[in-house]
Amino acid sequence: MKIEILLDAHATIGESPTWVSREQAIYWIDVKAPALHRIGINGGFGRTWRLPSDIGAFALIKGRPEALVALRHGLFRLNVGTEQLELLTPPPFDPSLHRFNEGACDSTGRFWVGTMFDPAEGGQHMPEPASLHSFTLAGGLQAEPDAAELHNGMAWSKDERTYYLSHTQRGTVYAFPFDPEMGTLGERRPFVTIPESVGVPDGAALDEDGCYWCAIHGGSRLHRYRPDGTLDREVMLPVSQPTMCAFAGADLETMVVTSATDGLTPAQRREQPHAGALLCFRPGVRGIQRHHTVR
Repeated sequence: MKIEILLDAHATIGESPTWVSREQAIYWIDVKAPALHRIGINGGFGRTWRLPSDIGAFALIKGRPEALVALRHGLFRLNVGTEQLELLTPPPFDPSLHRFNEGACDSTGRFWVGTMFDPAEGGQHMPEPASLHSFTLAGGLQAEPDAAELHNGMAWSKDERTYYLSHTQRGTVYAFPFDPEMGTLGERRPFVTIPESVGVPDGAALDEDGCYWCAIHGGSRLHRYRPDGTLDREVMLPVSQPTMCAFAGADLETMVVTSATDGLTPAQRREQPHAGALLCFRPGVRGIQRHHTVR
């Protein structure tokens, strides 16, 4: 497949590419050079909203010129016109040790957001898991029955009866029974486990065939898994740290992949001149539209 450079962003940790069809644009974030970005599908009309602390996820707020941004110090409402921030809820964890990581909306407008053990000042700390949460504007933040040191890889099956979530540090993607009306999770089961020698599971997307596409961080590749967990395809990339993939474009037949430069040595940066870029290619299959609005 021909891998193209959509934007040579040199992001520290590019993440969460999200196709917004009404704007014909892709929103994405840089976690550690904290900002929410927007770019056209053909690379035009970009915009950036700088943020005061690490951003782990975002959603757009339905019917308003606003975004919900999951920062280290809480969930905030961002006015995309004035760039003003309003705190909606403080973090449910000690922000010196944890931050939000990975978020996605279900079809009813619930925003599901994970966590990451990521001490702000570095140093030696015993890793601690923290809870998955869901959020609505009316109901606020609610703890959900899953905890991990690093949540990633959120996606739903086309009928929304299965919710996928990876525990990156374990190298395992789990599948949960999901009730879309009630927004409840059933008992998880392992879906796939990725050998440490290959890399670790990061962000993900679902296609129309029900296959799960997963960015393999540290592995320079994407994996496509069939609904039974069988590895179906491997797509090699010119960056070692892909972070998330998403379907985009009017036909949802373009795959966009974010990537990171974080932790690369100078020699690795020279070997990977496009590290931190937004990549794109045509995988030969349509994707499922990712919900992106919170209510």
